Amino acid sequence: MSLIISYNVNGIRAAMQKDFTGWMKAANPDILCLQETKIQEGQIDTQIFSEMGYHSYWHYAEKKGYSGVAILTKEKPKHIEIGSGIDHFDREGRIIRADFNDYSVISVYIPSGSSGEERQGYKYIWLADFQTYINQLKQEIPNLIICGDYNICHQAIDIHNPVSNANSSGFLPEERKWMGEFINAGFIDSFRFFNKEPHHYSWWSYRANARAKNLGWRIDYCMVANSLENRLKRAAILPEAKHSDHCPVLVELN
Repeated sequence: MSLIISYNVNGIRAAMQKDFTGWMKAANPDILCLQETKIQEGQIDTQIFSEMGYHSYWHYAEKKGYSGVAILTKEKPKHIEIGSGIDHFDREGRIIRADFNDYSVISVYIPSGSSGEERQGYKYIWLADFQTYINQLKQEIPNLIICGDYNICHQAIDIHNPVSNANSSGFLPEERKWMGEFINAGFIDSFRFFNKEPHHYSWWSYRANARAKNLGWRIDYCMVANSLENRLKRAAILPEAKHSDHCPVLVELN
């Protein structure tokens, strides 16, 4: 059995001041994928995770206090790939991969385009390059699990107000089309595999008391390769964890 949790922590140091490690002990994932760690090497004592029984691997952005991804795992991986070999991805610390015997787990942080047209344009380039990268990687590693903050709501059910957000970055037609094509190219949206109900979100604005009113977006996913479908046991969103403006999402495999 493997319990995999993905969590955009919006700053690991800030999360740790809100008893992140206490939550982690209670949740007890086999593998924890983090996004938006916002640290450089040496800015936290990773010994705390070692003492909890985890090997931890980090990919830092060049820019301080920005982006960054990590994988914490109880089982030592056969191989860790820090970055993707795509320079513009890796300068921003957006991909890390852990290879195990029968599958590989990626923690990914897809860019947001909400700051303006320039970053939205960059996001489209990023998405196209990521699709190519994953298509190539699947030839070598078919059993991929790609967890992280995709910064896209796929369908109307995934956002609290699809009409008023129709022109918002993260719910634009081009982004939603990309997400549909990405899934159709060989992945299962594990949460929707088990749960077809509305009002399940993984991110809420800090404005207008959005979280208390559950006015959210589902932009965090555990995407599982079609080849692993028969091993899916459950998937869930954990909104009670409040270390970030996101909450954790999980998938469990037999």
